[in-house]
Amino acid sequence: MYRAVQFATVIFLASLAGGFSQSLTDQQVVEQIIQESRQAYYATGHPCACPEDLARNGSRCGGRSAYSRPGGAEPKCYPQDVSKTEIDNYRAQHR
Repeated sequence: MYRAVQFATVIFLASLAGGFSQSLTDQQVVEQIIQESRQAYYATGHPCACPEDLARNGSRCGGRSAYSRPGGAEPKCYPQDVSKTEIDNYRAQHR
């Protein structure tokens, strides 16, 4: 009986986790995509993904940010940078 309760609990929790990305609003998914994009850029050791970031010397990155420079990395910094297709892909990958 105890094993049956454990099994039912595991199944219940898994079903909750499986629906997590579906329960997020589009706005929340966009915020998650932006956060993941910025974190991926910072993981390269560079501090200036977006114009509002701060450089190592404490100054605002502005035009020195990867977002502002043509070519190379293209981090997502603003909601308008995230397409509906990217939102749909995020939901599909996080089911």
